[in-house]
Amino acid sequence: MGGTLTAEEIFRRVGAVLDGHFLLTSGLHSPTYWEKAQVLQHPNYTELLCHFIVDHFRDKGVQVVAGPTIGGVILAYEVAKQLGTRAIFAEREGETRVFRRGFSISPGERVLIVDDILTTGGSLQQMVDAVIAMGGNAVGIGILVDRATQKIDTGIPLFSCHKAVVPTYKPGPETCPQCRAGVPLTKRGSSGTA
Repeated sequence: MGGTLTAEEIFRRVGAVLDGHFLLTSGLHSPTYWEKAQVLQHPNYTELLCHFIVDHFRDKGVQVVAGPTIGGVILAYEVAKQLGTRAIFAEREGETRVFRRGFSISPGERVLIVDDILTTGGSLQQMVDAVIAMGGNAVGIGILVDRATQKIDTGIPLFSCHKAVVPTYKPGPETCPQCRAGVPLTKRGSSGTA
């Protein structure tokens, strides 16, 4: 399917790996930003990345694929399409995620959680909590890019299409080299942060 491109090659091919000084959703700063929207606008690349996830979890008996808004909606749909299951998504509600719009998970239903970029695991934990709150059995987590600097352990098997080694820093000149150098901070993403 789609040749032998790796996840990193796909991101680089579409110019989705950016250098600068970025504010991440987690509140941390980073010199590198993975702009998933630049990849997700290309159905052929999205299909290929999702195929990596599907190949990893194909034998896990997945019954539903769940992702967070916004990028996770596209990923959940494509992974579910390839697995022949249904796709649902969870929306932000304060500091949590909830399933709305009539989406449901039956008690014990086998759920694969998908998301785009993993940094601190906060959004991912919200998804796990939302699935468990509905009685679902989270059997796996599929991520496009794992850029976490520490291992994130939810107790659920995690697969990433690519593991990026990119530093993150707490804001401020005492901890962030870009702040110290006076590099302007860039906010990207739908919420004004990366």
